[in-house]
Amino acid sequence: MEVKLAFPQDRPPLSIISAAKVAGVPLTIDPTLGSGSVPTLHFRIHGVNTILRYIARAASVSSFCGQDAIQAAHVDQWLEYAPLILSGSEFEAACSFLDGYLASRTFLVGYGLSIADIVVWSNLTGTGQRWESLRKSKKYQSLVRWFNSVAADYADTLDEVTSAYVGKRGIGKSPAPSLKEKMPGLKENTSGHQIDLPGAKVGEVCVRFAPEPSGYLHIGHAKAALLNKYFAERYNGRLIVRFDDTNPSKESNEFVENVLKDIETLGVRYDVVTYTSDYFPKLMEMAESLIKQGKAYVDDTPKEQMRSERMDGVESKCRNNTVEENLSLWNEMVNGTKRGIQCCVCGKLDMQDPNKSLRDPVYYRCNPDPHHRVGSKYKVYPTYDFACPFVDALEGVTHALRSSEYHDRNAQYYRVLQDMGQRRVEIYEFSRLNMVYTVLSKRKLLWFVQNKKVEDWTDARFPTVQGIVRRGLKIEALIQFILEQGASKNLNLMEWDKLWTINKKIVDPVCGRHTAVLKDKHVLLTLTNGPEEPFVRILPRHKKYEGAGKKATTFANKIWLEYADASVISVGEEVTLMDWGNAIIREIKTDNGTITQLVGELHLDGSVKMTKLKLTWLSDIEDLVSLSLVDFDYLINKKKLEEDENFLDNHNPCTRREALALGDPNMWNVKHGEVIQLERKGYYRCDVPFVRSSKPIVLFSIPDGRQKSTSIVSGA
Repeated sequence: MEVKLAFPQDRPPLSIISAAKVAGVPLTIDPTLGSGSVPTLHFRIHGVNTILRYIARAASVSSFCGQDAIQAAHVDQWLEYAPLILSGSEFEAACSFLDGYLASRTFLVGYGLSIADIVVWSNLTGTGQRWESLRKSKKYQSLVRWFNSVAADYADTLDEVTSAYVGKRGIGKSPAPSLKEKMPGLKENTSGHQIDLPGAKVGEVCVRFAPEPSGYLHIGHAKAALLNKYFAERYNGRLIVRFDDTNPSKESNEFVENVLKDIETLGVRYDVVTYTSDYFPKLMEMAESLIKQGKAYVDDTPKEQMRSERMDGVESKCRNNTVEENLSLWNEMVNGTKRGIQCCVCGKLDMQDPNKSLRDPVYYRCNPDPHHRVGSKYKVYPTYDFACPFVDALEGVTHALRSSEYHDRNAQYYRVLQDMGQRRVEIYEFSRLNMVYTVLSKRKLLWFVQNKKVEDWTDARFPTVQGIVRRGLKIEALIQFILEQGASKNLNLMEWDKLWTINKKIVDPVCGRHTAVLKDKHVLLTLTNGPEEPFVRILPRHKKYEGAGKKATTFANKIWLEYADASVISVGEEVTLMDWGNAIIREIKTDNGTITQLVGELHLDGSVKMTKLKLTWLSDIEDLVSLSLVDFDYLINKKKLEEDENFLDNHNPCTRREALALGDPNMWNVKHGEVIQLERKGYYRCDVPFVRSSKPIVLFSIPDGRQKSTSIVSGA
């Protein structure tokens, strides 16, 4: 029976298509699903591994799902492991593990081809040029032997699939398998334990990620989003993205749109997007019902007095109002009258409870500001404490993930559900992510935006997802950083250096290399026996990664060196000019102690192993590119702010440094967002590519995880 396989056009499931071809399972291809959707068979089988297991059982190849129960379990284990290969951060580790595993094996499971072989083979192929470069090397000989054997045995079938769906850049990268779901035997990240949700059942779990649309997502929100994604996938459940839009004074459509953009950037796939505002009518009905039941009352106590009474456990004078009085005031609130805006609705819980969150919390407030979705239809809005448990129960959420900072409010959450007569929703706590020298409060981040201390929410100094990506962080690094922490409840202050170290391991193997010298700190070296006319050689942009492409390097008898390099050279010293050879410095010209020019001669027969200085250089030609090299510092100058400290007292006044430089002509072609390495300077992300000669290319310095990284100003 031929079945239809539907998938997004930008993410073809190569492993499924290859497995079906080899297994003789006929498929009709339908690449029309929306971006981010999971592959689906027309009889409602969803997800890559579920479909692969179906193909294995329907295969004409006898060993495709294993010869016995143990082999079948091993096949399943490989299906869970295979996505790791598509992770940029884990690719090399996966290849190393596979190479060792296949050293004495012909197939991954048993003594015949299984679907595990096809899936792992397909994922290697799906990385495109990255795997092809390794395949040509001698680094993983056992893995290459196995790969070539599978390719040869099923050449016609597999060639047809790969030619149709795989380009040089592969079929795209997916996030690494998350939270310790890696194959036993892999050295990295195998110490953690799998995390369970209390009372969770496969196929019945529903979780929600509920950001407030009052800012862009930051690194702390990313942790919450990825943990929800993990549990939804682990239990084959549902993930709801719900905007908690209950405060119209702070919220906007701009924030909604950018939160959705950030969620997509994080690779979080959800089932549905909802809004708390969708439930405003039902929430109002519930508030009125609680008033009628005597479980809530309307209070007109001034805000500061109410706060003081709550702290002291003093009951409000309004607490014992009649139901009729409360309903009358509630009606004033709903209509937004002068009397109504003086009031709020409070839950009648227990003013003497040691847990202050249970001391008659506020359920509803008046707010005359128009709402970004519903306009001025409502004058009253529910608080998070009231709306969240109600909507969780209404939408079928089984487990509500909350950071441990809300721990004292858990009792309130359950009590509100109980008073509403709603079913219980389990709370699962995880620790809030805190970073050194960083504020994550959206109120504080908004201050930086409004006071023009940063460009906007995407500023490279900001801890927002868009900010750190603009700085040069690869999303694979962020995902790996967050998932390595797991769902621990221990409060940790995390170092940015660890995140940037992970990032370096991802960008360094693949980013192109270029050369630059600082514009106001460079010295001309004249090579007396250099080429009479400049000539060009085509060199790799990355010596170990063909996928980075080529670059044209000009060789001439006048070249620019960094002043910092010239200042440590001695007359008669032999130095190495990188990518060229050795040169001997014969003369150093100065003016009032400042070096103005060097004179030397090429000594290309000299040994580069014998020289102390290995120097970057640029030929003195007209085609050099103007660059603006930008470095950043933390917005806060104290590692950890205590609760009673004002962040404004620790605001760093100087957080952006800029240096003009000259770069090699190949940088005309550097694209926006591309990460490159300026040799002996560091890694950079292109924020503004070449537009016209009068405007420099803007490159943002990317930290590499070293606490005392070299400043661009030094030129060292």
